[in-house]
Amino acid sequence: MQAQVKAWGNSQGIRIPKEVLQEAAFSVDDVLDVKVSKGMITLVKPFRHRTLEERAAEYGGMLDIDGEFDWGEPVGRERW
Repeated sequence: MQAQVKAWGNSQGIRIPKEVLQEAAFSVDDVLDVKVSKGMITLVKPFRHRTLEERAAEYGGMLDIDGEFDWGEPVGRERW
């Protein structure tokens, strides 16, 4: 696949097909790290820790953190 660099105001831009963005898991308005090395431009989605709300959403918004947790039987010299 090829793309062409075009003028975009006072800058330049490259249009990336929707299928390529989907395969790379990029979305509109994502912030990407741009790395340049040996004539190659690499776009990388930076690592971002998820918020507690984002994590809770995976469990229907419910984090069952109340009460006691059973850690199982002792396996070493710990005392209960």
